[in-house]
Amino acid sequence: MSEIILMSDPRVAAIELHENGEPLVDARVDGPALLVDARGSADHPAVAHLRTGVLERLLDAASRLPDGLRLVLVEGYRSPDRQRRAVEGHRERLRAEGGQRSEEELDAAVSHCAAPPAVAGHPAGAAADLTLFDVDGRELDMGTAVGATPGESDGACCTDALSITPRARENRRLMGDVLRAAGLVNYPAQWWHWSYGDRYWALQTGAPHAVYGPHER
Repeated sequence: MSEIILMSDPRVAAIELHENGEPLVDARVDGPALLVDARGSADHPAVAHLRTGVLERLLDAASRLPDGLRLVLVEGYRSPDRQRRAVEGHRERLRAEGGQRSEEELDAAVSHCAAPPAVAGHPAGAAADLTLFDVDGRELDMGTAVGATPGESDGACCTDALSITPRARENRRLMGDVLRAAGLVNYPAQWWHWSYGDRYWALQTGAPHAVYGPHER
Protein backbone atom coordinates (compact mmCIF):
# COMPACT_ATOMS: atom_id res chain seq x y z
CA MET A 1 0.00 0.00 0.00
CA SER A 2 1.47 3.37 -1.02
CA GLU A 3 2.18 6.14 1.50
CA ILE A 4 -0.90 8.12 2.51
CA ILE A 5 -0.70 11.90 2.73
CA LEU A 6 -2.91 12.63 5.73
CA MET A 7 -5.09 15.71 6.16
CA SER A 8 -2.85 16.64 9.11
CA ASP A 9 0.14 16.98 6.79
CA PRO A 10 1.36 20.63 6.84
CA ARG A 11 1.44 20.59 3.05
CA VAL A 12 -2.37 20.47 3.00
CA ALA A 13 -2.83 23.51 5.25
CA ALA A 14 -0.17 25.38 3.26
CA ILE A 15 -2.25 25.33 0.07
CA GLU A 16 -3.60 28.78 -0.77
CA LEU A 17 -7.34 29.31 -1.01
CA HIS A 18 -8.91 31.51 -3.69
CA GLU A 19 -12.61 31.11 -2.90
CA ASN A 20 -14.66 31.26 -6.10
CA GLY A 21 -18.03 31.81 -4.43
CA GLU A 22 -19.91 28.97 -6.09
CA PRO A 23 -23.16 28.22 -4.26
CA LEU A 24 -24.12 25.03 -2.52
CA VAL A 25 -26.82 23.18 -4.47
CA ASP A 26 -29.10 20.31 -3.52
CA ALA A 27 -28.09 17.03 -5.18
CA ARG A 28 -31.64 15.71 -4.71
CA VAL A 29 -33.10 17.95 -7.43
CA ASP A 30 -31.07 16.46 -10.27
CA GLY A 31 -33.17 13.36 -10.78
CA PRO A 32 -32.07 9.73 -10.67
CA ALA A 33 -28.54 10.07 -12.09
CA LEU A 34 -27.08 10.45 -8.59
CA LEU A 35 -28.83 8.77 -5.67
CA VAL A 36 -28.82 10.39 -2.22
CA ASP A 37 -28.77 8.02 0.73
CA ALA A 38 -31.82 8.95 2.81
CA ARG A 39 -30.15 7.75 6.01
CA GLY A 40 -27.82 10.75 6.05
CA SER A 41 -30.12 13.41 4.62
CA ALA A 42 -33.03 12.57 6.93
CA ASP A 43 -31.28 13.90 10.06
CA HIS A 44 -29.19 16.59 8.36
CA PRO A 45 -30.79 17.70 5.04
CA ALA A 46 -27.78 19.85 4.16
CA VAL A 47 -25.61 16.75 3.70
CA ALA A 48 -27.23 16.41 0.27
CA HIS A 49 -25.73 19.78 -0.74
CA LEU A 50 -22.52 20.27 -2.71
CA ARG A 51 -20.79 23.04 -4.62
CA THR A 52 -22.05 23.34 -8.18
CA GLY A 53 -18.77 22.18 -9.70
CA VAL A 54 -18.60 19.13 -7.45
CA LEU A 55 -22.15 18.05 -8.27
CA GLU A 56 -21.51 18.47 -11.99
CA ARG A 57 -18.51 16.15 -11.72
CA LEU A 58 -20.41 13.56 -9.71
CA LEU A 59 -23.14 13.51 -12.35
CA ASP A 60 -20.42 13.03 -14.96
CA ALA A 61 -18.96 10.13 -12.96
CA ALA A 62 -22.39 8.55 -12.51
CA SER A 63 -22.94 8.62 -16.27
CA ARG A 64 -19.75 6.59 -16.78
CA LEU A 65 -20.88 3.62 -14.66
CA PRO A 66 -21.99 0.38 -16.32
CA ASP A 67 -25.72 -0.21 -16.67
CA GLY A 68 -27.28 -1.45 -13.45
CA LEU A 69 -24.96 0.43 -11.08
CA ARG A 70 -25.74 3.68 -9.28
CA LEU A 71 -23.45 6.21 -7.64
CA VAL A 72 -24.78 7.09 -4.18
CA LEU A 73 -24.07 10.22 -2.13
CA VAL A 74 -23.98 9.36 1.57
CA GLU A 75 -22.78 12.74 2.84
CA GLY A 76 -21.75 15.98 1.19
CA TYR A 77 -21.81 19.28 3.05
CA ARG A 78 -21.08 19.25 6.77
CA SER A 79 -21.13 22.53 8.70
CA PRO A 80 -17.83 23.73 10.19
CA ASP A 81 -19.37 23.31 13.65
CA ARG A 82 -20.33 19.66 12.99
CA GLN A 83 -16.86 19.04 11.56
CA ARG A 84 -15.22 20.61 14.61
CA ARG A 85 -17.29 18.46 16.96
CA ALA A 86 -16.39 15.35 14.95
CA VAL A 87 -12.67 16.13 15.27
CA GLU A 88 -12.97 16.76 19.00
CA GLY A 89 -14.95 13.56 19.51
CA HIS A 90 -12.35 11.44 17.70
CA ARG A 91 -9.54 13.10 19.64
CA GLU A 92 -11.21 12.43 23.00
CA ARG A 93 -11.87 8.79 22.11
CA LEU A 94 -8.23 8.29 21.14
CA ARG A 95 -7.04 9.95 24.33
CA ALA A 96 -9.32 7.67 26.36
CA GLU A 97 -7.77 4.64 24.67
CA GLY A 98 -4.37 5.66 26.03
CA GLY A 99 -1.16 4.75 24.25
CA GLN A 100 0.64 7.94 25.34
CA ARG A 101 0.38 9.59 21.94
CA SER A 102 2.02 12.97 21.37
CA GLU A 103 -0.15 15.82 20.05
CA GLU A 104 1.38 15.29 16.60
CA GLU A 105 0.56 11.59 16.71
CA LEU A 106 -2.98 12.40 17.84
CA ASP A 107 -3.39 14.81 14.92
CA ALA A 108 -2.31 12.09 12.50
CA ALA A 109 -4.58 9.46 14.07
CA VAL A 110 -7.58 11.81 14.13
CA SER A 111 -7.05 12.82 10.50
CA HIS A 112 -7.70 9.24 9.42
CA CYS A 113 -11.32 9.92 10.44
CA ALA A 114 -11.89 13.70 10.48
CA ALA A 115 -9.93 16.84 9.57
CA PRO A 116 -10.11 20.36 11.03
CA PRO A 117 -12.69 22.59 9.26
CA ALA A 118 -9.97 24.79 7.74
CA VAL A 119 -8.63 21.94 5.61
CA ALA A 120 -11.56 19.49 5.49
CA GLY A 121 -13.51 19.12 2.26
CA HIS A 122 -16.97 18.59 3.74
CA PRO A 123 -17.35 22.07 5.35
CA ALA A 124 -16.40 23.54 1.97
CA GLY A 125 -19.08 21.58 0.13
CA ALA A 126 -16.18 20.12 -1.82
CA ALA A 127 -16.16 16.53 -0.54
CA ALA A 128 -18.57 13.66 -0.99
CA ASP A 129 -18.77 10.34 0.81
CA LEU A 130 -19.85 7.87 -1.86
CA THR A 131 -20.70 4.24 -2.47
CA LEU A 132 -22.27 2.06 -5.17
CA PHE A 133 -25.72 0.46 -5.29
CA ASP A 134 -27.09 -2.06 -7.74
CA VAL A 135 -30.31 -1.47 -9.64
CA ASP A 136 -32.32 -3.01 -6.80
CA GLY A 137 -30.96 -0.53 -4.25
CA ARG A 138 -28.49 -2.89 -2.57
CA GLU A 139 -25.05 -1.63 -1.67
CA LEU A 140 -22.20 -3.44 -3.38
CA ASP A 141 -19.47 -5.10 -1.34
CA MET A 142 -17.00 -2.26 -0.76
CA GLY A 143 -14.97 -3.99 1.94
CA THR A 144 -16.19 -1.90 4.88
CA ALA A 145 -19.09 0.35 5.74
CA VAL A 146 -18.84 4.02 4.84
CA GLY A 147 -17.34 5.77 7.86
CA ALA A 148 -15.47 2.76 9.24
CA THR A 149 -12.46 3.68 11.36
CA PRO A 150 -9.00 2.14 11.01
CA GLY A 151 -9.36 0.50 14.42
CA GLU A 152 -12.70 -1.18 13.83
CA SER A 153 -11.83 -2.23 10.28
CA ASP A 154 -8.20 -3.21 10.95
CA GLY A 155 -7.16 -0.75 8.27
CA ALA A 156 -9.56 -2.06 5.63
CA CYS A 157 -11.08 1.44 5.33
CA CYS A 158 -7.96 2.54 3.44
CA THR A 159 -8.62 2.58 -0.28
CA ASP A 160 -5.75 0.28 -1.23
CA ALA A 161 -6.15 -2.12 1.72
CA LEU A 162 -4.97 -5.63 0.90
CA SER A 163 -7.21 -7.35 3.43
CA ILE A 164 -10.49 -6.94 1.52
CA THR A 165 -11.99 -9.46 -0.90
CA PRO A 166 -11.23 -9.38 -4.64
CA ARG A 167 -14.87 -8.40 -5.26
CA ALA A 168 -14.64 -5.42 -2.90
CA ARG A 169 -11.32 -4.41 -4.45
CA GLU A 170 -12.87 -4.50 -7.92
CA ASN A 171 -15.86 -2.43 -6.78
CA ARG A 172 -13.56 0.20 -5.28
CA ARG A 173 -11.54 0.24 -8.48
CA LEU A 174 -14.65 0.69 -10.60
CA MET A 175 -15.94 3.57 -8.51
CA GLY A 176 -12.51 5.15 -8.41
CA ASP A 177 -12.06 4.95 -12.17
CA VAL A 178 -15.23 6.93 -12.95
CA LEU A 179 -14.61 9.49 -10.22
CA ARG A 180 -11.02 10.15 -11.26
CA ALA A 181 -12.13 10.44 -14.88
CA ALA A 182 -14.55 13.15 -13.76
CA GLY A 183 -11.78 15.09 -11.99
CA LEU A 184 -12.16 14.11 -8.33
CA VAL A 185 -9.46 12.84 -5.99
CA ASN A 186 -9.66 10.28 -3.20
CA TYR A 187 -8.49 10.58 0.39
CA PRO A 188 -6.64 7.25 0.60
CA ALA A 189 -7.41 6.75 4.30
CA GLN A 190 -11.11 6.50 3.38
CA TRP A 191 -12.20 4.66 0.23
CA TRP A 192 -15.54 6.55 0.20
CA HIS A 193 -14.17 10.12 0.47
CA TRP A 194 -13.76 12.02 -2.81
CA SER A 195 -13.31 15.73 -3.40
CA TYR A 196 -12.83 18.47 -5.93
CA GLY A 197 -11.67 22.05 -5.41
CA ASP A 198 -10.53 21.78 -1.78
CA ARG A 199 -6.99 21.99 -0.42
CA TYR A 200 -6.42 18.23 -0.55
CA TRP A 201 -7.51 18.15 -4.21
CA ALA A 202 -5.13 21.01 -5.01
CA LEU A 203 -2.21 19.24 -3.33
CA GLN A 204 -2.90 15.96 -5.11
CA THR A 205 -3.40 17.48 -8.56
CA GLY A 206 -0.78 20.23 -8.44
CA ALA A 207 -3.40 22.95 -8.86
CA PRO A 208 -2.09 26.42 -7.90
CA HIS A 209 -4.72 26.88 -5.20
CA ALA A 210 -7.96 25.57 -3.76
CA VAL A 211 -11.21 27.16 -4.95
CA TYR A 212 -13.60 26.07 -2.18
CA GLY A 213 -13.17 26.95 1.50
CA PRO A 214 -15.29 26.46 4.65
CA HIS A 215 -18.87 27.59 4.08
CA GLU A 216 -21.44 28.64 6.69
CA ARG A 217 -25.11 28.21 5.91
